[in-house]
Amino acid sequence: MMRCIAIDDEPLALRQLCSYIERTPFLRLAAACRSAAEAAVAVAETGCDLLFVDINMPGGSGLDFVRSLPPGPLVVFTTAYSEYALEGFRVDATDYLLKPVGYADFLRSAERARARFELLRASPVRPDEERQSLFVRSEYRTLRIDVTDILYIESMSEYVRIYTVSGRPVTTLGSLKSYEGRLPPAVFMRVHRSYIVNLGRIEAVERKHIVLAGGKCIPVGDVYEDNFRRYLAARTPG
Repeated sequence: MMRCIAIDDEPLALRQLCSYIERTPFLRLAAACRSAAEAAVAVAETGCDLLFVDINMPGGSGLDFVRSLPPGPLVVFTTAYSEYALEGFRVDATDYLLKPVGYADFLRSAERARARFELLRASPVRPDEERQSLFVRSEYRTLRIDVTDILYIESMSEYVRIYTVSGRPVTTLGSLKSYEGRLPPAVFMRVHRSYIVNLGRIEAVERKHIVLAGGKCIPVGDVYEDNFRRYLAARTPG
């Protein structure tokens, strides 16, 4: 269960956020605030896990408020202006929601936040080691991909294809070797000449194959098998 604070100066928008939080089984509403000043007090008192923050608020923007906080809560920004998305990512926000916010979009952001929360809780690292997101060039755009959202990465000659939990695969120029150096080694492992997998997304191991969330089956190559077996042995009781 993630403790959440909703922050928005518009009463209707705030009520909607609160209702979405209360509707979501893995979220719990800890406080509802209408200003950055009110939210600062709530954060100090509740020790929350996740903030839903409106970017545009009188008396102090959501961006400035988040920048003022010590490391800790994950952040999802809400805004009526899509041009603020990049600014949100620069302060390492988990996601942003464009108003008016529907529940389906809210739930996708909440799921992304939960995945990131569980990864950080299971594999705590120092802030300078987190490597929580990647920026990749694809189809004339630069896309931000949250590493907790990645299921696996597949090599395709001079390209790689990044498969995620919450969206379509992203194809970009590069090699698996370059991604090995960009991803947190405690969470991602190369298991085949053509695949890197998110270890936190493994649901089963069947002989020389890994079954990931969603049922995708990934082969384990001979060169990588010993390393992967050592990983399993270290986490298997008895």
